[in-house]
Amino acid sequence: MGDWSIMGERDFSTYSGTPVEPVYGPPEAERPGQWPYTRGVYPEMYRSRPWTMRMFAGFGTPVDTNRRFKELLAAGGGGLSTAFDLPTLMGRDSDDPLAAGEVGKCGVAIDTVCDVEDLFRDIELGSVTTSMTINSPAPVLLAMYVTAAQRAGIERARLGGTLQNDILKEYQAQKEFVFPPRPSMRLVSDVIRFCAAEMPRWHSVSISGYHIREAGSTAAQELAFTVGNGFAYVEAALGSGLAVDDFAPRLSFFFNAHVDFFEEIAKYRAARRIWARWLRDRYGAKDERSMQLRFHAQTAGVSLTAQQPEVNLVRTAIEALAGVLGGTQSLHTNSFDEALALPTEKAARLALRTQQVIAHETRVTNVADPLGGSWYVEALTDEMERQAEAIFAHVEARGGGSMLEGALVGIEQGWYQGEIAQAAYDLERKLNDGRHVLVGVTDFLEGNDEVPPEILRIGREVEEEQCKRLAAVKAGRDADAVDRALARLRTDAADPTVNLVPALLDAAADHATVGETMDALADVFGRHREDPVV
Repeated sequence: MGDWSIMGERDFSTYSGTPVEPVYGPPEAERPGQWPYTRGVYPEMYRSRPWTMRMFAGFGTPVDTNRRFKELLAAGGGGLSTAFDLPTLMGRDSDDPLAAGEVGKCGVAIDTVCDVEDLFRDIELGSVTTSMTINSPAPVLLAMYVTAAQRAGIERARLGGTLQNDILKEYQAQKEFVFPPRPSMRLVSDVIRFCAAEMPRWHSVSISGYHIREAGSTAAQELAFTVGNGFAYVEAALGSGLAVDDFAPRLSFFFNAHVDFFEEIAKYRAARRIWARWLRDRYGAKDERSMQLRFHAQTAGVSLTAQQPEVNLVRTAIEALAGVLGGTQSLHTNSFDEALALPTEKAARLALRTQQVIAHETRVTNVADPLGGSWYVEALTDEMERQAEAIFAHVEARGGGSMLEGALVGIEQGWYQGEIAQAAYDLERKLNDGRHVLVGVTDFLEGNDEVPPEILRIGREVEEEQCKRLAAVKAGRDADAVDRALARLRTDAADPTVNLVPALLDAAADHATVGETMDALADVFGRHREDPVV
């Protein structure tokens, strides 16, 4: 997670000099670090180890983003988190006609393993942890990352980080899917199996509620859909022949940190308790690490406003504090200008400074679960758990007793999509009729006519440069080797008993592109078309 040692000896007292204990509560009460981990997964939480300040970054070419990565690390960031552009997220190359106008705009453009090498050039991948926010092409990007690291002399077993690889929430909320749900679940299972055997420091899936919440869900839906998807991945991995304690310790979660302060804290506490109970009692976990829900949090992008954007600094600080008081293991704070564009260097630095103020000035890190025992927080935690269990029962019934089948059927029938759409509509009505206030949008409009801040602009030259880079790689590679690698991938994809990651590694090493690799898989799996919810 991090290291306090660079800050010198820590003072565990208030600013006025009053000493504080690591944990408060009656002796018979649940303690942090004890099952079911409602109060946190570690006994002293941030008193002994800080959360990782993992700032999300990615824009333009790999060279552009490599420069931003180094700036964030120099400013005190503790880990890397990679945002990919829309063509990459959709499994398309920068020279694809459908990529025109989108290359490098909402993240970094990645086409081949050469781009991954440039993205992490002069960054020691054996000592820094890397998160990659990508889903349908996640196995392809993992293969490219592993190949790039090996070329730099770093064995895959040394690599630490997280692959989002959460395909279920794509159908439910974010919509960046390529293949139909069931073959996509095979790819997720293949990655889980490969990482369990070959990459002991790697989190093979980051089960993500963030995008579910951004699409409009309630906090309880975010909790239930996310943790329920986690159960589905557990069942898929068990079905592939793995024992639960062989893979569950390397599953992680990704939650939204929204602006309803206490509700967010209760959401995180309930999530830990539910996961611990289900993993032990339903799935037979024995290793306590399997039962410990560890999560990354990101402040709510959907809460940011284009009007009076500096106010977003306040929103983000409150949301980040909720994530910390809720016990997150790593945190990204959004930049105040992200409702307008990708963040500028200054805005990204201010977002990181927000975390550093919380960590080093507020002194909230001195006590584990300081809100534990609050009548309101405990009651809200119980209510979050109750609502989540009701949703689990509904999903399980849809699946005939299986959370995996229930998730797939719910997606195929549009149930999740409809629930999220209804929740988004209900919230919009509350904003429109005055029951909820959004500062600078529904009320307190003074200042809306001010000149907006300078923003980061991604010009046409980025796309032109990236396409030139891609053309150079294609011209210099062994085309026959690429064809053989893709033919093997198609053959392996047609056999459901074969793990596809080795074939993906070969394709990456031979400089097959993201688009070519995804097309080869689509030749076998097909492409998904969603029936919209009406």
